Amino acid sequence: MSMKKAMRLRPVLVLATLATGFVWGGGPALDVSPDRARTDIKPGFERVGTICPRGANGIAGSNWTLGCETLDRDFAIYDEYKEYLVPLGIKTIRLQGGWAKTEKARGVYDFAWLDTLVDDAHGRGLNIILETDYGNPLYKGGGGADLAGGFPTSEEGLAAWDRWVEAMATHYKGKVQDWAMWNEPDINKAHKPEHIAAFDIRTAQIIKRLIPDARIAGLSLASSSPKLLDSCLKALADQGKVDLFHWFIYHGYEFNPDKSYQNVEKLKEILARYSATARMRQGENGCPSETAKKFALSNHPWTEVSQAKWDLRRMLGDLGHDVESAVFTICDFNHTGREINRKGLLHAMPDKKVDKIKLAYYAVQNTVAVFDNSLVRITNDVASVECAQKTACFLYENPSTKQQILTVWECSGVPSNTFETVSAQITVKACTIKEPVWVDLVSGGVYAIAPDHVTRDGSTMVFKKIPVYDAPVLVAEKALVVR
Repeated sequence: MSMKKAMRLRPVLVLATLATGFVWGGGPALDVSPDRARTDIKPGFERVGTICPRGANGIAGSNWTLGCETLDRDFAIYDEYKEYLVPLGIKTIRLQGGWAKTEKARGVYDFAWLDTLVDDAHGRGLNIILETDYGNPLYKGGGGADLAGGFPTSEEGLAAWDRWVEAMATHYKGKVQDWAMWNEPDINKAHKPEHIAAFDIRTAQIIKRLIPDARIAGLSLASSSPKLLDSCLKALADQGKVDLFHWFIYHGYEFNPDKSYQNVEKLKEILARYSATARMRQGENGCPSETAKKFALSNHPWTEVSQAKWDLRRMLGDLGHDVESAVFTICDFNHTGREINRKGLLHAMPDKKVDKIKLAYYAVQNTVAVFDNSLVRITNDVASVECAQKTACFLYENPSTKQQILTVWECSGVPSNTFETVSAQITVKACTIKEPVWVDLVSGGVYAIAPDHVTRDGSTMVFKKIPVYDAPVLVAEKALVVR
């Protein structure tokens, strides 16, 4: 999907109190009230409403993928969170194929566990990107069966891998078009760029032979290192195989998500030297909701507030830099032998039961309700921000109505746990906004911008003393968010 395709804003304001509660089989109720994401934000404007969620089945398309990983290793329970997928609003989910779970006896492939997931997701109107990993201890040299496990290395292991990929591609032909390669191969230091490229080529060629129109994401690198990407792409190009791939995935966690984009822009430049059609894709990023000792972004005092801010800054930063983007992940998962990974939008107990909906769930829900794929980002420098703090700012326009929406946030540091704002002056040239509102995406609150905060000079508008903080806020045409 091109990032420059139009992104439509649909009715997103609720003026009346809605009923609280959808209760999923034993799970916590999904709050649909205007105060479902209550925070301490005080912008100083009159509140006129709240963003209304839009389910995935009410959105034509958007920029985001939602992580539903680790089911191949039974670290989470799909039935615990499946009812929360559609209400969130993201239309594509990421699943992992699970060779070791599928082939437990040599030559016998049992896809029943994965069929349950694929069929249920399709029944909910969701698209799937299916990842081909990990190894299988049934075979000597069959590779590691978990994160950081090595590729199959023996002749026997590689042949068994090929048979499993062929069986999976045959089984899901007509059901799965989007595929991804082995997850984070670069965190295993035995995997050099030429090994990653060779393994991706053999896997992608099997899928393409059976599903010619498959869209395949290559590399799936944990790193966002431009040097590593260049080395991997060169190894692919040396074999004439870059065009096997529709996307190339990077992850690249940063405590300050806005620090990612210097590398992201370099990655895009490097890829453009090797392919005129393939695109970079952020394939896995999320933030813990509490201090973690292991995994990405560990040893920092995260909270549900800072998690929500981090997730939104990464989502809208990716959107503003024209890369497809993943939210990691729908639910906390208990990584056996390590710890519970708390990057979920839903909180899970050690027994994998969902017991709470986090603030980040509602914040992400607010964001995807606003930004779908019928807005166009205005790429020339028509918007500028004057602020005591460093800010990120992006402007979008509905191409049919020419109505506009601007997103801005303070981006200089790691997201905090407070809602203190600073004042900013925002200038927009060729501005079409007639009735501006200020929107806080974490809480979903919509506020009227007072007339004394706005001046007009021809087609230029200046928004004065606009509250900005370290999470995205919007300055938008009221008609885009209120019907």
